[in-house]
Amino acid sequence: MTPQERTRTHTWQDPLASAQAARGLKGIDFLRKIIAGELPAPPIAHTLDYALLEVEEGRAVFGIRPAEIHYNPIGMVHGGIPCTLLDSAMGCAVHSTLPAGVGYTTLELKVNIVKAIGKDTGPLRAEGKLIHAGRSTAVAEGRLVDESGRLYAHATTTCMILRA
Repeated sequence: MTPQERTRTHTWQDPLASAQAARGLKGIDFLRKIIAGELPAPPIAHTLDYALLEVEEGRAVFGIRPAEIHYNPIGMVHGGIPCTLLDSAMGCAVHSTLPAGVGYTTLELKVNIVKAIGKDTGPLRAEGKLIHAGRSTAVAEGRLVDESGRLYAHATTTCMILRA
């Protein structure tokens, strides 16, 4: 390994076990169990090093500390990182309102990145809020901000509600 190379190792638990547990829990209870460590976070959270921090009905917050592992080839955080964080926050805001046995998936996602992100940006929070919940779709909005409230990205999503 050259002095420029870096190594990173991470582990995760079987995501299908959590998915099975989710089927028997209201969305908000499932998400609270992840925050409490009673259920494992999904593998993508470990891969990208972000976490669900807060959840209440119709609202979810994720946190990340941008690092080199998030960089694109030009030395800035890849645009997929704010997109992923906002998709997670908005999707979980929707999920927090669903009864047991009902799921969701992102149907449409629109993200505007308004400020560059680098490893020196510091911690960021992605907050998703439910705007509308219908029988077959739900709409949410999200904001990615730093500790002083400075906006880095904002988004909207439409989620398809998956009923058995």
